[in-house]
Amino acid sequence: MIVSHFLKWIDTARVSERAAAASALARAYINSDLPFEDRCAAEAALTLLLDDVSAKVRQSLAEALSMSHHAPPQVIAALASDQPEVAALVLARSPLLTDADLIDRVACGQKATQKLIANRPVVSMALAAAIAEIGEPEACATLVANSGADIASLSFRRMAERHGHLPLVREALISDARLPADCRHMLLVKLGETLKGSPLVLALMGAARADRVMRDACVKASVTLIEGTRAEEHAALIEHLRLRGDLTAGFIIRTIAHGKVDFFGSALVALAQQSEQRVRALLAGGHDVALQALFRNAGLAGATHGIILRALKIWREVANGKRVAGVQEVSWLMLKDLGGQSAEGDLAGLVKSIHLDALRENARGHALAIAAA
Repeated sequence: MIVSHFLKWIDTARVSERAAAASALARAYINSDLPFEDRCAAEAALTLLLDDVSAKVRQSLAEALSMSHHAPPQVIAALASDQPEVAALVLARSPLLTDADLIDRVACGQKATQKLIANRPVVSMALAAAIAEIGEPEACATLVANSGADIASLSFRRMAERHGHLPLVREALISDARLPADCRHMLLVKLGETLKGSPLVLALMGAARADRVMRDACVKASVTLIEGTRAEEHAALIEHLRLRGDLTAGFIIRTIAHGKVDFFGSALVALAQQSEQRVRALLAGGHDVALQALFRNAGLAGATHGIILRALKIWREVANGKRVAGVQEVSWLMLKDLGGQSAEGDLAGLVKSIHLDALRENARGHALAIAAA
């Protein structure tokens, strides 16, 4: 009877009155223990209100029903397809929308719709995968910033591939501790490609020098990246580097010069096709002959074996507490084995650059320490 009077009344009521009444009816429906007939009548009235010409009335319905598990599903579905200010509340919060519903709206929705869905309190791995695959950059950045989103490694990779050249997405991805190491490397490369193609850099350096400088910077950044890479991610990062052609002898020499022995071992496991247990044992205490055989199986040229062995032995002593040394000392002793500062050739040039970088970094750190004292 009350619902009957309500339906007659709304024909003559003002918009503000209809909106208030719609909200009250919706809250009574989801919060009150109504008799079956009254509940059916209330649901019919709520459904009828979807046809109200005023968006304010439909918005009042959305506000009242958007977080309820007990709202009429046909009403929620209609509100989710309404104009943006009405649909936004339901898309952002309703627990009645399934992954299939949300994925359909991501596929055909506008930027604002995708962002709302990406920012829901809980985003499943399947929904996150859909946003990563077809979402606009703004939606992807919102997804990454959402701590309630369950994002698979593959989805991180797809966002890096699709939008990693854009600062908005790149910064969001790099700030996320869940980002796999190979994706971080991909973003480093994309940043380098963006910089070397900028008109300012090209005007200052020229294309050839810009390419060389950015390539060197990416290699150095990649070595730094290893510090924050968990051991279980080493294999994925190494495979990524190998497929890109970046797992070069020069890169491997840099890793051992910087004391990244665990990563160096993972690279040898992949390149030499040896068991991890055997490689770890050789690196920890293997003789030179066995180690050189391992290096050959990994494809490392004979000319590199001596300096790799020199670095490895120093880092062994550091690990065992028999010596205190850093990259500066290690790279100097590697260079000494090649003939010192007067040594020539690509290998000597590489070790010199590692040593000079270490000198520069140590001097910078010393200056900053003096300034802070």
